[in-house]
Amino acid sequence: MTLTYIVLATLLGGVLSVLIAASLTLTVLSKLVRHLVSLSAGVLLGTALLHVLPEAFESSAGAHELFLTLLAGLLFFFLLEKAELYRHGHHHEGDGDHHHHGFDHDQAGRGGWSVLVGDSIHNFCDGIIIAAAFLAEPRLGVVTALAVIAHEIPQEVGDFIVLLNAGFSRAKALAYNALSGLAAVLGGVLGYFVVGPWEDLFPYLLVIASSSFIYVAVADLIPQLQRRLSLKETASQLMWLGAGLAFITFIVGQFHGH
Repeated sequence: MTLTYIVLATLLGGVLSVLIAASLTLTVLSKLVRHLVSLSAGVLLGTALLHVLPEAFESSAGAHELFLTLLAGLLFFFLLEKAELYRHGHHHEGDGDHHHHGFDHDQAGRGGWSVLVGDSIHNFCDGIIIAAAFLAEPRLGVVTALAVIAHEIPQEVGDFIVLLNAGFSRAKALAYNALSGLAAVLGGVLGYFVVGPWEDLFPYLLVIASSSFIYVAVADLIPQLQRRLSLKETASQLMWLGAGLAFITFIVGQFHGH
């Protein structure tokens, strides 16, 4: 039954976000993504700092080793992003910069394929993280999957725009993005069979999951929110950020209650 939950969660995490991104029209992306970025930052920070990390530190694993794992995880995701040819996070939409200008078609095409390769690796890692969370505790798996979905939606919106700028048709961009999303299912299934026998590794995998969430929130999402805005726009950012934290707090409370 746990494997079924993992497959469903990774399928939703990997494919649902792609479908939502593709269903959005380009005319509403700039307005909607700003809110999604704030919401995602709250969800990721709430999941990592209020739920997943406490769960890991309540285990028998040593605090010193877990903090070293957290540091290593942050450095790993920093280097992983460095290794990508094109940064494909969440900053392609609505920032006033036309990233595709100045590139010829071949350069843009290579950028599109780079995004797909990088996204597939990212989704595969997400699948392993979700599997580890479900194996540790089902409610932890649900919350982790929700956090993955929340941060994947604005990322997939950005990826979708990059692929369109790279010359992909809407149909091809959707198809290739969906295939990339299926890498999460592969990671989840592999994680179930490979990670399962080594339960002692769960706290460390949970810390790695947290480092992924914290890195995405602090390095990719929050910097986009740090711009000169009106008081109303700043209040809106804080409201959506708080909504993400409140959402995770509510979900965690519901599962604890059961």
